[in-house]
Amino acid sequence: MSTRTDFLLWLWIGAALLFSAVVAPTLFAVLPTRALAGLVVGRVLPVIFWSGVVVGAFALATHSGWRRGAAALILLTALGAQLGVAPRILALRAELGPNIESIARDDPRRVAFGRWHGVSVALLGAGLMAAAAIAIAGLVSRTSPPASTR
Repeated sequence: MSTRTDFLLWLWIGAALLFSAVVAPTLFAVLPTRALAGLVVGRVLPVIFWSGVVVGAFALATHSGWRRGAAALILLTALGAQLGVAPRILALRAELGPNIESIARDDPRRVAFGRWHGVSVALLGAGLMAAAAIAIAGLVSRTSPPASTR
């Protein structure tokens, strides 16, 4: 186990949750257009995803057993979101123009945009759950008495 890596996991979890639960919804609520909010979100998400890649790589290098598998999941979900999903979302945003809300809801491009957005959210959620599992297990192992005293 690595205390430093677990600290990085907690830091990434906090940043990703703060962004997902507070910053992104606030941007969509207070900025004058959803398009502007989407542009800001699109600039911040790569930071979240690339930092997830880094944290996942550190955790992969410093953990073993099931934690290593969870670390691989963090790494793969962050890479998948950044390199697989984000380019598709950017391409669809370019096709749809600055005001996605003006496009018919059943337009195949808007439907695809919504679908890819859902995949991005799911990938981030899966990475966060894997990171939380490792981080919580690290806390439990540090606070549990040794097996011989239980």
